[in-house]
Amino acid sequence: MENIKKEELEKLVGIEKFNIFYDIVDEITKLYDTEQIWNNGGKNWTYEYKFRKGGKTLCAFYFKDNTLGFMVIFGKDERNKVEEIRNELSHSVLEIYDTAETFHDGKWVMFNITNNLIIEDLKKLLFIKRKPNRK
Repeated sequence: MENIKKEELEKLVGIEKFNIFYDIVDEITKLYDTEQIWNNGGKNWTYEYKFRKGGKTLCAFYFKDNTLGFMVIFGKDERNKVEEIRNELSHSVLEIYDTAETFHDGKWVMFNITNNLIIEDLKKLLFIKRKPNRK
């Protein structure tokens, strides 16, 4: 999977979403020292790009026809922390968070990334998952 070409991703999700993907990846790699892994996207997606540290997933991107997804899974304690910062998050992010399904292992929140406006909110949510480990 490591051989996924830039051109292939641009064609799959479109140049605008591809550029947003790299903007967000750039922000994440500035904050976190993680392993980054490409996988196939299972039955619903073409590709998955995961950020992992110590066997735990921080977040993952998902790619399919003209769609860029970004998933974060929140455990019980993390959901309580999200509640504490609700007033700092945009209405659109809260709407996605509130309607996401909660399973036995956490609340699986999938964002459909369409613009860069969500980056600051995503960083706040990632800070709940794990404190940045890069200066």
